[in-house]
Amino acid sequence: MDAENETEIQQAISRLVERKTVLIIAHRMRTVEKANKIVVLSGGTVAEMGTPEELMKRNGAFARMVQLQTESQNWALT
Repeated sequence: MDAENETEIQQAISRLVERKTVLIIAHRMRTVEKANKIVVLSGGTVAEMGTPEELMKRNGAFARMVQLQTESQNWALT
């Protein structure tokens, strides 16, 4: 999905989930950047859990995924 449509979908989801408990399964970090709690699974087990800010400070699996996706945004075919 292109960035423009992804942004529109994220905004729609944000409006729909207000004052609700919602489970979101995602591979794109942008999808969960405003979550209250993130659970990172690895090999079928919980690798880490916390707020996005806490997980970034721990510099673990979540932080690595964010870094990889951020880097890949600038990739281009030459």
